[in-house]
Amino acid sequence: MRLARAGLVLAVPALLHIHIHIHHHFHGPPFDYAGLAAAAAASWIGLPGPGEPVLIAAGVLAAKHQLDITEVVLVAWAAATAGGVIGWLVGLKAGRAFLTAPGPLLSLRVKAVKRGEEVFERYAVIAIVLTPSWVAGIHRVRAAVYQPTNAISAALWAAGIGFGAYLIGPAVVDFVDDWGLATGIIVGVVIVAGVVLELLRRRRKRSRRIS
Repeated sequence: MRLARAGLVLAVPALLHIHIHIHHHFHGPPFDYAGLAAAAAASWIGLPGPGEPVLIAAGVLAAKHQLDITEVVLVAWAAATAGGVIGWLVGLKAGRAFLTAPGPLLSLRVKAVKRGEEVFERYAVIAIVLTPSWVAGIHRVRAAVYQPTNAISAALWAAGIGFGAYLIGPAVVDFVDDWGLATGIIVGVVIVAGVVLELLRRRRKRSRRIS
């Protein structure tokens, strides 16, 4: 029953994507939307991927009338939601067995799983948002809790980054064009440094939760 429900949720974004493709011609190259979908799905499965950079690029292209921003956000949301479900299913079916398999650091791994269960029991929604999708599967988060949280998070992610890039991205691009490559590199370094610091901050938070 649980897998059937998960499969239904997984099918909804795919059906939405097919419906859009059949009944509406994409504004812009379909390959661009396919690349966006693949990147968004990979990121939400939990793989290191270019989900955010590709979505930002798509938002900028939409602002320059090469893509449609509504289609960009819908495709990113559908793919991210599907990717989140896939990651959750992977964790649910294989993640726990992999983490608790005999081998080096077994006691530490088992302790981490138990600690994670406590966190997910007390703060399920927050934990779902802050961790990769497969982690929720490992800790057996119920579909009734995971699926709506995953879908809403994906919608906020797609709309927030997509519309943000649509509104702000062209100004950044124009700034780089006006002030030259050197300034653009400096801006890029600052942005990358900010992203790295944020990732390190999140990693420290997760380490504290596990310990």
